[in-house]
Amino acid sequence: MKLTVAQALVRFLAAQYTERDGARQRLITATWGIFGHGNVAGIGQALLEEKHMPFHQGRNEQAMVHAAVGYARQKNRLSAHAVTTSIGPGATNLVTGAALATINHLPVLLLPGDTFATRPADPVLQQLQLPHAGDVSVNDCLRPVSRYFDRVTRPEALIPAALAAVRVLADPAETGAVTLALPQDVQAEAYDWPEEFFAERTWHVRRPRPDAAELDAAVRAIRTAVRPMIIAGGGVRYSGAEDALRTLAERVDLPVAATQAGKGVLPYDHRCDVGGIGHTGTGTGNALARTSDLVIGVGTRYTDFTTASGTLFPEGTRFLNLNITGFDAHKLGALPLVADAREGLTALSEALGDHRQDMSQWIFSKRDWQEKTDAAYAVPDEDARPTQTQVLGVLDTLVDGSDILINAAGSLPGDLHKLWRTRSPDQYHVEYGYSCMGYEIPAAIGVLLASPGRPVWALVGDGTYLMNPTEIVTAVQERLPLKLVILQNHGYASIGGLSEAVGAERYGTDYRHRAADGSFTGPPLPVDLGANAGSLGMRVLRPRTVRDLREALADARTATVPTCVYVETETPDTVSGPPPAQAWWDVPVAETSTRPSAVKAREEYDRHVTARRRHL
Repeated sequence: MKLTVAQALVRFLAAQYTERDGARQRLITATWGIFGHGNVAGIGQALLEEKHMPFHQGRNEQAMVHAAVGYARQKNRLSAHAVTTSIGPGATNLVTGAALATINHLPVLLLPGDTFATRPADPVLQQLQLPHAGDVSVNDCLRPVSRYFDRVTRPEALIPAALAAVRVLADPAETGAVTLALPQDVQAEAYDWPEEFFAERTWHVRRPRPDAAELDAAVRAIRTAVRPMIIAGGGVRYSGAEDALRTLAERVDLPVAATQAGKGVLPYDHRCDVGGIGHTGTGTGNALARTSDLVIGVGTRYTDFTTASGTLFPEGTRFLNLNITGFDAHKLGALPLVADAREGLTALSEALGDHRQDMSQWIFSKRDWQEKTDAAYAVPDEDARPTQTQVLGVLDTLVDGSDILINAAGSLPGDLHKLWRTRSPDQYHVEYGYSCMGYEIPAAIGVLLASPGRPVWALVGDGTYLMNPTEIVTAVQERLPLKLVILQNHGYASIGGLSEAVGAERYGTDYRHRAADGSFTGPPLPVDLGANAGSLGMRVLRPRTVRDLREALADARTATVPTCVYVETETPDTVSGPPPAQAWWDVPVAETSTRPSAVKAREEYDRHVTARRRHL
């Protein structure tokens, strides 16, 4: 079958499927793209011919990857999208999105154009010329952030490269960003392909069961523990292990705290759910962690936010890690249980039999935290301008389990992790592995494509909005009823608070005019982000009070067109604001300074550092 390399690749991708638990689905269900001279005549022409590969038109290459990642997360990694770009800046714009995908173990296929393999002229437009390396292009920037990278410099090389790429995409232990760099001349080159290359191929997504010896050791550890607890990560969700986790927790009476990626695997009102863990966690979850003698990590990577930079768990705490990757299962000197999360949790439940723990230690603490949440959400004056937490509180009264909330960076992830009352396993979609500003709007588009008919909310601050609003145009083009909430607080609220805490005095974090002394302390900038969203095609609502906000959010929830709720927020006081951080986070402070604020911050930093431990 004579086809170009690009035509062959697109036809091959359209015939790839995954299967898990008897359910079969397309692996690559669509391709995102922005065309330039490096891919328009190759992949672009091939997509025009291939009717079984839908195409989505993006506006920013990084945003296209975010949209693909949002889609893959909503599909529990069983389906994904491809992203095609031109040579040069189109390719390098993929790097941030690729890093986000790989860090979060979420599949996305990147197809950047590359410079000529045959080198008819040297250099060509957008070629990276290195005097010491003629075979390096800008696409090599994608190597460290890709789980698999290959450059297809000959047509026949596509066959092993494409098969290897799909293998990694479909492997729950290996998945992440996968890059096939495609020289523009090779894309358009024809080749006689074996027909077997285009036959439908189904990749079984395996569920490895735990090793018997590791399972025995895990059961002994739980039986002998006095104060065990579970930390649930994103692996629980991607495995579809929520029911298995619930069964184990209920049978043994184990408290379950959640990372950002794991929040929602139990509903907030389940008796075993104790909320978030770590720096942005709840007082309940962190209090249990500080007295635990066994931490059962399920599908978590143990970032420094989860461990409070190594200060959360007491000396002598043991760890038991159930993870599909040995790399993560062995962290913190743990007993490893290398297995699929659902299979491992089921095996633990069966092996533990009638073993039970005392759950009285967290019941009252959980009730106390719910009262703190109520206080943060409380609205004493419906005609006042809302605070950020009051915006969340109003939204909390309107949603049900069908709603999906998307966020990634700023102060919102902390408020959401501590306060949000998650009602369904996939309602809480906070990307915090890379905490990438600008993720929210394109990711929401990906989620809308994965779950049409559900209310999908992208929650952003003004700083995040200015990073990446371009895919609003895509939502309008695709007629997707995106619900965008912009919180206007005139600056980088989260990093401003951190700056103040580390003695940097909020320097460079407010969106204000430059004052006469050179500082950014003048009046707020006259920026109207609502008008900007409207100019990109969104319907814009402008609530000024809590009462207005309640009506605007209810309107947006039922809207059938892309709708923005643009709200100026009030800075909360210490009483009405969210509870402070419940655990430390290590951000080193200047060791010497002439400014009193930095000197004081360093004294506080040195005090916290003494609590840091290495669990070996």
